[in-house]
Formats: sequence, structure tokens, C-alpha cells
Amino acid sequence: MTRIRLLSVGEALIDVVDQHGRTSEHVGGSLLNVGCGLGRLGHDSTIQTWIARDERGERIRDWVSAAGASLAEGSEEAERTPVAYATLDLHGHADYTFDLEWRLPKPPADDYQHLHTGSFACTLEPGGSQVVAAVLKLREQGTVSYDPNIRPALMESAEAVQPRIEELIGLADVVKASDEDIEWLYGDVPLEEVIAGWRERGPSLVVITRGPWGALAALASEPEVLKLDQLPVTVADTVGAGDSFMAGLISGLVDAGFIGSRAAADRLAVAGWADVQPALQRAIVTAAITVSRAGAYGPDRDEVQAAQATAPAAE
Repeated sequence: MTRIRLLSVGEALIDVVDQHGRTSEHVGGSLLNVGCGLGRLGHDSTIQTWIARDERGERIRDWVSAAGASLAEGSEEAERTPVAYATLDLHGHADYTFDLEWRLPKPPADDYQHLHTGSFACTLEPGGSQVVAAVLKLREQGTVSYDPNIRPALMESAEAVQPRIEELIGLADVVKASDEDIEWLYGDVPLEEVIAGWRERGPSLVVITRGPWGALAALASEPEVLKLDQLPVTVADTVGAGDSFMAGLISGLVDAGFIGSRAAADRLAVAGWADVQPALQRAIVTAAITVSRAGAYGPDRDEVQAAQATAPAAE
């Protein structure tokens, strides 16, 4: 396995989950989920975030360590650890409210080869502008992935955040979003039309997840949009599903040599479907395992490889 230094920049928090009146707490946060997911998948994964040295912050530190990931220097200087309150409906879908502040503690070190970011870490100030600066710096020699991961409670309106989101889409090599993200941003504009517009901005790979209906994927070098089926699973809840998909996708792209340098980015820009199908399948399998478990569960490499061995290939 290629050892690429991966950095996930964004929120780490405690999810307080209310499901049918029963409350539980889980370590979470979109970027923490991705960073920990990459650690469990065996990668050199660091998370740059903004938490406190309090009881909930200690739970996050322990969670990160157990996942085989690490926290970047300066990540524990907040006054309090952020909290997300998630209410699950009868279908396991989560509606969020938040108690947090966000800032980037310091510019990332120069020795990371890939930066993943997204959600309100890119739009909530003062941290959002700091994240964009970090992306601009790292992409000079490395690669970037981005997931808008819309959180309406922390984003004023679609019109307010579209410029920042579309700026980052143009800076990223890989973009992943959900159909719910697209609907919030663009209303009833067809997914294929949004994909076409995003592809014109520059990313080499765009993936739109659609829950039980699978995903759509588009490559810079391929004219058609690929439809990917979801694996049949019994859904416990969807907490962390998109983040797990993202971790699996990055993991697969690292192993395929499409992440970690501008040369890798150039290879992805001319890659065909046969080249990226294993990474797409890993993303689908990783997410399927996650939704079959309660909370933002992230499988390890052995679990994913065992599931991949019996899963149908992406077509």
C-alpha cells in the first residue's frame, strides 16, 4: 500500500443523537469521520480540527487514536468541544443543529500530500477563509478532495455559500456530494446538469451519492456519466454514510496512484472507468458497511476487503 500523508481539515465534534426519544452520544464530525475512516483503512491520516481539552475533547482524542489517525498540532485550543444534535426520523435520516465555533488553528505543515476538506469548515468564518488558503497552498504540490456536505443550520443560504463552494470545486481534483446537497444548492436542476457544470470547473472526478439509489460518477476524460448501484443492506441509520463513502473513495484512489502529487493528479485527469472502478467500488462497500451499523461507524481495511471480495464490480 502506498504511504501518502493525508490531511483532513474540518470539524470534529460530539453527535448527540435523538432516535425516537432515546438519546445517545457518539464521536463525529464530517472531516473527523473521513480522517478516522482513512486511519482504519490503513492510511497515514491526520486531522486538523478545533476542539477543547475537556471531557468531550478527550473522547475525540481517544477515538482518533483508536482509529490509527492523529490530531494535527494546535487542534485542541478551542474553549469548548463542538456539539451536533442529530434527530433521526423513522427512516434513519438525520436532521442537525449545532453548538460550535470554527477556526483553523494554524496553517498545515508542508509535508502533507493530500488535503481533504468540506462542509461548513469551508464556509463558516473565520475558519472558512483559512481553509481556502490551506487548499491553495497544498495543491501546488499535492492533491485536494472536497465534499460540500451541506449543513443548512450553519449556512445562511444557498446563494450565500455557492461562490465559496464553487471556488473549492474548481480547486479540487476530486469532488463528492449528495443529491440532497445538490437540491439545497440548486433546487430542481437535474443532477446530470450540475455534474456537467462542476466538471467544467476543473475536478477530474465528480461523484454524486443518492442514498439507496447508488451514485453517479463523472470523469474528466470520459463523456458519459456512470451509474453505480448501492449494495443491498439493512440500514441501521445513515449517520456518517457520506463520510465513509468519501474515506473509501480516497483510500481507493491512493492505492490506484491517483492521489498524493500533481503527477498523480495528472494521471487522474486522463484516467478511464477501468482505472477508477476499484476505488468507486471501495467507496460503495465502505458506505454500505457503515449504514448497517448505528452511528458513524467506519470499517477497517480487512472488513472492507472481505466485503469487496463478494460485492459486484462497479459497471
